[in-house]
Amino acid sequence: MASTHDAAAQVLVASNRGPVSYTVQEDGSLHAKRGGGGVVSGLSAIDPDAGALWVCSALSDGDREAIRRGVGEKGVRMLDIPADVHSDAYNGIANSVLWFVHHMLYLTPLEPVFDAEFRRQWAAYEAYNRAFAEALAEEAAEGAAVLVQDYHLCLVPGMLRELRPDLRIGHFTHTPWAPVDYFAMLPDDIRSQLVLGMLGADRLGFLTRRWAAAFAECAEAMDPQIVGRQGDDGLRATLEYARDWTRPGHRTRISVHGLGADAEFLRERAHQADVEERMAALREEIGTAPDGSLRRTIVRVDRTELSKNIVRGLLAYRQLLEDHPEWRERVVHVAFAYPSRQDLAVYRDYMAEVRRVAEEINEQYGTPGWTPVVLHLKDDFARSLAAYRLGDVALVNPIRDGMNLVAKEVPVVSDEGCALVLSREAGAYWELGEDAITVNPFDVMETARALHEALSMKPEERAERTKRLAAAATALPPTQWFLDQLNALRDLQSS
Repeated sequence: MASTHDAAAQVLVASNRGPVSYTVQEDGSLHAKRGGGGVVSGLSAIDPDAGALWVCSALSDGDREAIRRGVGEKGVRMLDIPADVHSDAYNGIANSVLWFVHHMLYLTPLEPVFDAEFRRQWAAYEAYNRAFAEALAEEAAEGAAVLVQDYHLCLVPGMLRELRPDLRIGHFTHTPWAPVDYFAMLPDDIRSQLVLGMLGADRLGFLTRRWAAAFAECAEAMDPQIVGRQGDDGLRATLEYARDWTRPGHRTRISVHGLGADAEFLRERAHQADVEERMAALREEIGTAPDGSLRRTIVRVDRTELSKNIVRGLLAYRQLLEDHPEWRERVVHVAFAYPSRQDLAVYRDYMAEVRRVAEEINEQYGTPGWTPVVLHLKDDFARSLAAYRLGDVALVNPIRDGMNLVAKEVPVVSDEGCALVLSREAGAYWELGEDAITVNPFDVMETARALHEALSMKPEERAERTKRLAAAATALPPTQWFLDQLNALRDLQSS
């Protein structure tokens, strides 16, 4: 199936969320908002003559109205997938099943339940992936490179391979990958579809060796015809599968690309006027200790996502105040917990619990001149950067996280140096663990001790650690992260 378009794309990206979103204004006009991130900056670094195209889903009424009006950004194709199909695929499967499996979030005595409703939603996930595969097949030039993003689109590589065996296909997973025993909770046929769908790719990318190894183990455990071949670095660098779509012994190469922070963008953005204004406002909220000295700050910036472990972080802070009364009135926990997936009841309940625990701490320990927890629930990037700059300690304690860019961003923009308390279950642990204070995210007592250690760290040691953390955090900036994957696919074409 060759492209029907005169200017077929040589480089294609596929993701649920695209680089632009639309809203309908009061006067009926459409307003376009451009997004950022590693893929956006990576695509912008490609030669404009390369014919790059981003295929994404319409996510809002504004997006669908833009499609109806024929409004579009150059280099973007937005798919008008029916809203109910998208909701079942995105909320029903991607965010309520695949996300929960890979982050190991299930309360297993009660969930998951793979019933008729699950099967109905799984059919929507298949239809959603098929819409992407057909659009990519239609738009791609002969031998084009296609980079598919994340757990929303696990079936696309296999579907696209069947439609266009000439293409070079990559898939990148931005989440953890479940251990083999946890992944086995999924119905056998669903596991098979997910794994074989991804093995339709020529290259699979993961954020850490741990997640890459977990996928390889799941694939080998699922089908004896899938054989892993060990690379020079000990990682199973390829998976070979006998029942290939295009040739015997299809080989899918596995690679690790640890996405880093964009230092140039962050440092420039962190010193703009709106950030300075928010720093002044935060300092006002934090206040000064009874002796007139500046209060210390423990900063966290997260979406209110179940895996981010915000509640245990608050409990650890409460334990710190209980165990070390000397910190009372001398420290403030600046906690930004931004809304996430509020259309799902379990996320609304989690946000309510975050608010409840923060209020409980303030009631228990607060004084007329000191609010122990400064909690903000409304998303504000400039305020996040302000917190990064003034924080003495950053608390990043997810129970499981593909990478966690906050852990990488804080050291890059910190003004005076910031001690990092980091969960060993964050992907960033494998790059930053040496200079962080690492914790078991489930152990509130240990996390409280780590917060005390971080607050007690001498300024010169904190500054030195921050320099080393910033260097590690920016080792693979977003543009290079994207281009490394693209160049690896292009190398396959010439080999």
